[in-house]
Amino acid sequence: MSTSTNPSSPQPEPLPSTAPDGADAPSQSRGRGSGRILIVVGIAAAVFAALVLVAQLTKNRSSESPTAASASATPAPTATAQAASDGGGEQQAPSASPAAGDDGPGLERNDPDDPMAIGDVDAPVTMIEFTDMRCPFCAQFDRDTLPEIQKKYVDSGQLRIEFHDVSFFGPESERAAMAARAAGRQGKYVEYITAVYAAAPERGHPELPDDELVDFAREVGVEDIDRFKKDMKDPALAEEVRASTQQAQMAGVTSVPFFGIGMQGMAGAQPIENFEEFIDTALEDAGEKPAE
Repeated sequence: MSTSTNPSSPQPEPLPSTAPDGADAPSQSRGRGSGRILIVVGIAAAVFAALVLVAQLTKNRSSESPTAASASATPAPTATAQAASDGGGEQQAPSASPAAGDDGPGLERNDPDDPMAIGDVDAPVTMIEFTDMRCPFCAQFDRDTLPEIQKKYVDSGQLRIEFHDVSFFGPESERAAMAARAAGRQGKYVEYITAVYAAAPERGHPELPDDELVDFAREVGVEDIDRFKKDMKDPALAEEVRASTQQAQMAGVTSVPFFGIGMQGMAGAQPIENFEEFIDTALEDAGEKPAE
């Protein structure tokens, strides 16, 4: 998997040295030279590509030997199985229902009822985004770039975007992601994260205490606030967020936002032109004419 970065990307706060421009990494990564950036990004890309290849090979072997697959005991949870459950749907064994299509890397959920996605489930291209609710660059992407991508590619049926929330910045990030998933149980996940990012500061990581998280639910029209308050404390949602975070780490993602299409990746809140090139290339590879 190759990773694109853009040195001209805006920098609303000083960047940790292991994150590319327009991306945010956990604080323990700070304090290295610029050469470290290229090394870490390269390692992340290599690890992501290797795991994608392993997932594809495993899936192909399962399809070539269905008897052996059906004879095995209940499989242990895997990144693919976790990906299938991230959207709140039923978790299934990879051999029975892979998270990705025949040509996918196993990170897409492909669930038509997924509240953590926008766009047609049958769109020719699916882009995943690893995002942290407290990341200022994730907020910048959501405010400035996502609406343009949605208008040009999602609304035209060419692109689906699936969100993978992570807790890179501590328990506050986990709590916020749980709240977003609680809103998702009432069909308001995307509206919820949009509201959180709209209110985010340009620098630093907001604390997002419980009362603010409840206020966001009211703002976006979550119907049953009492249920929301109960759900946002549900240990099952904490496990889902931790599984999503582990999946990102296993894929070699060290900073957010991080975007993946197939075996290609791009890190950071980059200019719209970079996303257009990223998505247009994927559409052409899929035999589709990019949107004008």
